[in-house]
Amino acid sequence: MDHQRVIRDVTVRLPMASTTPEACRWAVTALSRHTPATISVLLAVHDRLRCVAATGAWQVFATVPARTGIVGRVYATGAPAVVPDVTVDPDYLPVRPDVTAELCVPVLDPAGRAIGVLDLQWGEPTDLEPWRETAQLLADRLGARIAALGGPPAESRSEKLLRHAAALSSAATEGEVMGAAAHAAREVSTLSTALLLIGGQLGPSPATPSDLETHIRAELAGADPAALDRMVDRAHRYGAGYTLGEAGHPPTEDYRPLTRAGVQTLVAVPVGPTDAGGVLLVADERALRPDPTTVSLMELLAGQAWTSVDRLRTLARLREQASSDPLTGLRHTGPFGQRIAAATPGRTALLAIDVDGFKSVNDTYGHQAGDRVLVGLARALEGALRAGDELYRIGGDEFVAVIEVSRPEEAVRIAERLTEAARRIGRTISVGVALPRPGETPDRTLRRADQALYAVKRQGRDGVHLSAA
Repeated sequence: MDHQRVIRDVTVRLPMASTTPEACRWAVTALSRHTPATISVLLAVHDRLRCVAATGAWQVFATVPARTGIVGRVYATGAPAVVPDVTVDPDYLPVRPDVTAELCVPVLDPAGRAIGVLDLQWGEPTDLEPWRETAQLLADRLGARIAALGGPPAESRSEKLLRHAAALSSAATEGEVMGAAAHAAREVSTLSTALLLIGGQLGPSPATPSDLETHIRAELAGADPAALDRMVDRAHRYGAGYTLGEAGHPPTEDYRPLTRAGVQTLVAVPVGPTDAGGVLLVADERALRPDPTTVSLMELLAGQAWTSVDRLRTLARLREQASSDPLTGLRHTGPFGQRIAAATPGRTALLAIDVDGFKSVNDTYGHQAGDRVLVGLARALEGALRAGDELYRIGGDEFVAVIEVSRPEEAVRIAERLTEAARRIGRTISVGVALPRPGETPDRTLRRADQALYAVKRQGRDGVHLSAA
């Protein structure tokens, strides 16, 4: 192999390339005439290596995380990799089943900084050492040409949207989703300001909001809720819209709060369903002309944002269902265990509650009648508790109230209020009261409350008994 000819054939056309992708494609095409290797050029775009040019392969990795694979290792270290046997290199990324050897060299700019890699993979025996020097010389010349053309290609708006979609899908709260969506909208649209309005609530403000965003937030905070509803309703009624930024055309009345804040350019996109969603507002203080592609990208972003919000709400509902009694809606044993584990000795009272004669209701009238009794009793007991008191259903007709009191007598008074509430709906209950002792386990406190409850049962039911301190 005449490696000097290889270098000459590859580099002769580089000065004629007018764009970075063109330079990469010419380099790969010319090099492929001299070797059957699979060849690719990957350049750093944002936080990934993106394939800009390649010869045929069963699979081409369009993007690779900056430290993944042999290509990522070479980019991160700036050191070439000569791999005669890819099966023994744990970083190898398979592209074809017949690949046996790989040679990867960094593409450097004139300052010596890695901006990408040139990668060659063979499926037949090859002397890699001569190719190592040739590949590095070609990569250096390609790097110089790329630098002269302005560097690696900029991340496209579609690529930005894909990157931000990952942040949206991994957000842990609705606030994080709304903040990530606004950040994505600003970066993808190139407009200065973006806010997501859902359920009358704005997403969190960025660390350094623009002056326009500060003014918009102030206007929306002071606006009549009906004005916000009109803004959302307009987007859902008519679909996404945008301004042309032309002088002499007054804004729609629904957007007066925005124009008072200084908005000259606006893209408004509906988010989610009409009854539960909102609107994505992307704005600028300059009079610009957003194109339809920008609006389409914002619609895609709004859809992704709502999918993430809806996922979080669904998970919250599932968690609530998992921690709640499906019949009464009260929290049950899981949350109860967590709550009593945090009980304060001498202040947190446990009220063990049992429905008197409940078995006879089921036996006489059936389980549906028994269920109605339990639901009605749960509502009555909840109504008799104070704000902050908590009621749990921990068994068939067994309830526990967890309350904070300043002294035991206060807990007894609350328990008596519960018995009175039960009587008002034609039922009676027995209540045992216990306050945690210093060093006592929650289970032991609950056991004492149960013992106090059965003391009431033995005394004729329909009453309250306080466990000894």
